[in-house]
Amino acid sequence: MKTKAKPAIPLPECVEGPEAFRRFDEGATQIFSVPRSTIKRRERAYKKKALSNPKRRGPKPKKKTGA
Repeated sequence: MKTKAKPAIPLPECVEGPEAFRRFDEGATQIFSVPRSTIKRRERAYKKKALSNPKRRGPKPKKKTGA
């Protein structure tokens, strides 16, 4: 007879009704309050860091030649 294993990470409690909408609305407000320029700046920094990894999998970026 097998027993069910408990998940390593506890699952969040299920919330319904007005409380669920309030939580969703707060989360969405926090996400959308970040300016687009900040998001683009963070994406550029992440991409630069990721592309500089020599052990990166997948196609490598083309080297730009100064002509």
